Amino acid sequence: MKNTLKFVAAAALVVCAQNALAQKGETVKIAWIDPLSGLMAPVGTNQLKSFQFFAEKFSANNPAGVKFEIIGIDNKLSPTESLNALKSALDQGVRYITQGNGSAVAGALIDAVAKHNERNPGKEVIFLNHSAVDPDFTNSKCNYWHFRFDADTSMKMEAMTTFMADKKDVKKVYLLNQNYSHGQQVSRFAKETLARKRPDVQVVGDDLHPLAQVRDFSPYIAKIKASGADTVITGNWGSDLALLVKAANEGGYTGSFYTYYTGVSGTPTALGSNSAGRVYQIAYSHYNMGGQMDRWTADFKAKFNDDFYTGSVIHIYTALGEAMAKAKSTDPVKVAAVLEGMKFKSYNGEVEMRKTDHQLQQPLYMTVWQKADKKYPYSPENTGMTLAPVKTFESYVSSTPTSCQMKRPG
Repeated sequence: MKNTLKFVAAAALVVCAQNALAQKGETVKIAWIDPLSGLMAPVGTNQLKSFQFFAEKFSANNPAGVKFEIIGIDNKLSPTESLNALKSALDQGVRYITQGNGSAVAGALIDAVAKHNERNPGKEVIFLNHSAVDPDFTNSKCNYWHFRFDADTSMKMEAMTTFMADKKDVKKVYLLNQNYSHGQQVSRFAKETLARKRPDVQVVGDDLHPLAQVRDFSPYIAKIKASGADTVITGNWGSDLALLVKAANEGGYTGSFYTYYTGVSGTPTALGSNSAGRVYQIAYSHYNMGGQMDRWTADFKAKFNDDFYTGSVIHIYTALGEAMAKAKSTDPVKVAAVLEGMKFKSYNGEVEMRKTDHQLQQPLYMTVWQKADKKYPYSPENTGMTLAPVKTFESYVSSTPTSCQMKRPG
């Protein structure tokens, strides 16, 4: 009897050990679906390198003991191409996808993933949204299988206009944005929050332009100057911001820019030193975060001669490692159940994947374009300039309510 009990106890310990390490050594494939061609190719190329770089870093050290592998697929910034990419990823046995450039693309993928999961129980997929910031994705269009690791447009505008409320030199604002859901939402929330916090500010222009198609922004700069605007608010990114600020410099516009994506490929070079003190960025990270982030940024630059700026990549790997360890599995069904509501420490402090809508709650930082110095030394694109932090907004300041009525499986 004693021997039997010993055998049972030993067997139980083995089972427990196996369960504790059930996922250890597994390779988790993540399909990256974003542009590698067209005007936004520099952004996509940088972000693919970012995902690959941190796949290596986190494969070497994560609590689940898993390995991460990135499968990069060029979607040409097209929803249709993205759906083809999703099918290709599914055919390769991928259970996790990530995307972030273009909310039209993100919307198509959210719908496609939801339909796939409903029709294919046991083969569920999780969509890890690294940068697509249309608020609808965590409100009216929220979905259980979608998790956003960037701050959405409403959160960023809440923080941005809180900062602008104290800037008495802001009197006349021009809104210039890309003509798709993200740009339209930037315009909408800018008008709503300015009316609430600075009713004295005049919105003297509100233009939308085609996404990733404009090569010469000088006509827009002429309109901005003619309006008398002292400030431009724009959610533009990639070439649409780089070419805009280039046209502003060449056209002699001396007003301020309040942006979301100054640090993204091409824009630092386009800004140069002419825009010091006049260009602001609201974001969940910046170039001078300190600590481990500075070491990673330096390593990235040494390896690629490029700048790391998509901090949500780190959030994603950190969250996956912890969720898979707690779930003792890489199965998306089990991982999703742990991810929602999960709090974890990242490079910008403790963050939380809000359970009600799967929107990450995190601090935001207002930074200003200025000359790099000893205190803030990192210089993107070797410009001699940097984005220096001027104000931090804790999660509760930028957090916005959600109307999400989450439908959970089962």
